Amino acid sequence: MMGHQEETRAAYDGVVELYASKFANRLETQPFSRNMIGTFAELVRGTGNRRAADVGCGPGHLTAMLHDLGLDAIGLDLSPAMVDHARRAHPTLRFDEARMEALPVEDGTLGGVLAHYSMIHTPPGELPALLAEQVRVLAPGGLLLVSFFGTEGPEPVRFDHKVTPAYSWPVDRLAELLTAAGLDIVARLLHDPASERGFLDAHVLTRLP
Repeated sequence: MMGHQEETRAAYDGVVELYASKFANRLETQPFSRNMIGTFAELVRGTGNRRAADVGCGPGHLTAMLHDLGLDAIGLDLSPAMVDHARRAHPTLRFDEARMEALPVEDGTLGGVLAHYSMIHTPPGELPALLAEQVRVLAPGGLLLVSFFGTEGPEPVRFDHKVTPAYSWPVDRLAELLTAAGLDIVARLLHDPASERGFLDAHVLTRLP
């Protein structure tokens, strides 16, 4: 029986072209997400360390966006098919296959980590370990931007994502986990959904002291 990571990898391997075509220009109609990523990139540049990782990069469109915003960005993804697509679509950028809880990055070397809806498939009990890995690779003063589906209830909610099961999170609960991981909250943004699922879209920007 496959674990959730193997199921997630297989599910995304099977929808690469459809997923890439759907999301390639998605941020053009999502001003909140676009501007949060722009703010993240500006703050990372301000640290003087422009090295950044787009974890769960999918087809690589946000890795390319971070590069255009002045960061030395790499893309990391669990799905080898997504990595292959990203390499073809953005041949001048670096993309590697990697699990989010075991990033191929040295300790304390990144100015920023972007996790754009890429932690949503992680079961709640496993999220603290995953966040600890993001903290491990950040240099002091480095920033982590986490975007996810938000819910107004008290507990995470499992739902049937179109690709593979996922979780929405109360913003306060996820912010508590980020703080427990050693990060300071810089900004939180919660806004009306851009999809038909009805969850709120949530973004939490954090900094490692």
